Amino acid sequence: MSKKIVKVGNIECGADELFLISGPCVIEDESIMMKTAEMLKEISEKLNIPVIYKSSFTKDNRSALDFFHGPGLDEGLKILQKVKEQFGFPVLSDIHDHTQAAPAAEVLDVIQIPAYLCMQSSIVTAAAKTGKVVNIKHGQFLAPENMAKPAQKAVDAGNDQIILTERGYTFGYNDLIVDPRSFYEMGKTGYPIVFDVTHSIRKYGIPSADPSGGAREYLPVLSRAGVAAGVDGIFIEAHPDPSTAKCDAASQLCVFDLEEFLKPVIEFHNLEVKYRK
Repeated sequence: MSKKIVKVGNIECGADELFLISGPCVIEDESIMMKTAEMLKEISEKLNIPVIYKSSFTKDNRSALDFFHGPGLDEGLKILQKVKEQFGFPVLSDIHDHTQAAPAAEVLDVIQIPAYLCMQSSIVTAAAKTGKVVNIKHGQFLAPENMAKPAQKAVDAGNDQIILTERGYTFGYNDLIVDPRSFYEMGKTGYPIVFDVTHSIRKYGIPSADPSGGAREYLPVLSRAGVAAGVDGIFIEAHPDPSTAKCDAASQLCVFDLEEFLKPVIEFHNLEVKYRK
């Protein structure tokens, strides 16, 4: 099956050019959001890599009620709209309930379905019916070939503008493992494939603010392995000061380190494209 090209703004997801999905895990105060966007704009121009700006207006799967859950739909969308207008990025955020799809679509270019919710028909179909690009994250509980099922739900709801994102499998207790076979199996759907590298190094069961809650030392090898395996995009959550981030503090990459981190990743991608041709 030939690969489908899914357009997000001016970005052709699934074409030969690697694209980046990046931004803070969750929307914090506006200054952090704008500072991250400013750095991403600079990196995008220097490295010639297109960027989709990502941040969650709500994190509904936090492990405790007193953890930061984000500013909510209305305030979060206002901030994402400002990022979009000031920096020209297409923007992505995730929904956690089918009722959020229509208002989110007024601002978002990509509506993301969280991994835990990828098989929830009402959420997938509501996102699809907006006509926006739908990024479906691979549930930690599904075999990769079964990601064709939620994708087909979106198609049956009238929308084939789909991206699939890998983020690791639950292995044993509280650990995630990335199996490179998943890139191949998910790629057989024909949709663009993204590798969410920063979520794949989270250690579940450990608070994200705890330094042991993520294994950043694996980020370089995993990201390079993913692009060598032929993924179309890479998903890296980034923050000006990850140690103070209100969510996923142990796994986000410092946005000031992102440029150097991406250079070899882009080189590996270019080699993979050349080999494929």
